[in-house]
Amino acid sequence: MTSPEFTSNRDNYCYRHPDRQSFVLCQRCMRTICPECQTQAAVGVICPECMKAERKNRTPAQKRAARRWGRSSGASAVAIGNGRAGRPLVTYVLLIITSFVSLVQMIPGFGQALESQLFFAAPYIMPTVSVYPFEPWRLLTALLVHGGFIHLGLNMLALWMLGQILEPMLGRARFLALYLISGLGGSVMAACLAPLTGVQGASGAIFGLMAALLIIGRHIGANVTGILIILGINFAFGLFSGGISWQAHLGGVVVGALVSFLFTRLRRREQRVWLIVSLAGVVILLLAAAFLIPPLVVFSFS
Repeated sequence: MTSPEFTSNRDNYCYRHPDRQSFVLCQRCMRTICPECQTQAAVGVICPECMKAERKNRTPAQKRAARRWGRSSGASAVAIGNGRAGRPLVTYVLLIITSFVSLVQMIPGFGQALESQLFFAAPYIMPTVSVYPFEPWRLLTALLVHGGFIHLGLNMLALWMLGQILEPMLGRARFLALYLISGLGGSVMAACLAPLTGVQGASGAIFGLMAALLIIGRHIGANVTGILIILGINFAFGLFSGGISWQAHLGGVVVGALVSFLFTRLRRREQRVWLIVSLAGVVILLLAAAFLIPPLVVFSFS
């Protein structure tokens, strides 16, 4: 179902497929295009009509180079075709890296040492009140390690399913930013609400992706009831289950919703600088909260 406002706004539909909702603009003509119509360019994606015009304007040398290297276009570093234009490469890379590190972590006699170097706890960012070394990178490396096969499997399944939807809609750079900033938000929230508890896993980032799917779906007028139900069930499970950091889930949801809201408001090419500045501001605020709030919480209970 769609809202009347969405139905009347044709900018939210692919101009070549009027029945398909999308969130991505052609970087040449700035019209909305669906994943089938997207061709990866040096920056962003372009539509079939702009690709056709670009092919006509290529020099003979560019045409010879394209034939030699088997490329359909000089503007794209990826082979062109409808089946590959919207391929979620960032999702696949995150899946491979996270799965590899987590599986190595589970090797007896070696994995525990790796986990001890990557998991996150607030004392690692409180050098003035802790004997632990100052290692702020753990805020993100915690996304790479998990508490077992089930923990890893559920998170990677969710990443694969959500990435198939969100990455073609947002584009690779925005999707990666959403994932990492949401994961950072999960670690920061855990540090603020449970500063003496260690956390690991990509759950914060995954919940950020779910929140983004909810916000973007709502923005384009889609029926988001199912997403709300799934998000609520998962959050309740983490809240009432032992050994699961509901704080990280909450942080991922809040930050993922904020980042995706910025995407919906700053989606045009001329707003790119404002989007980058806004995302940088979110990261700075998260880091400030991570470094300032946990020591106050620790002192209040000491």
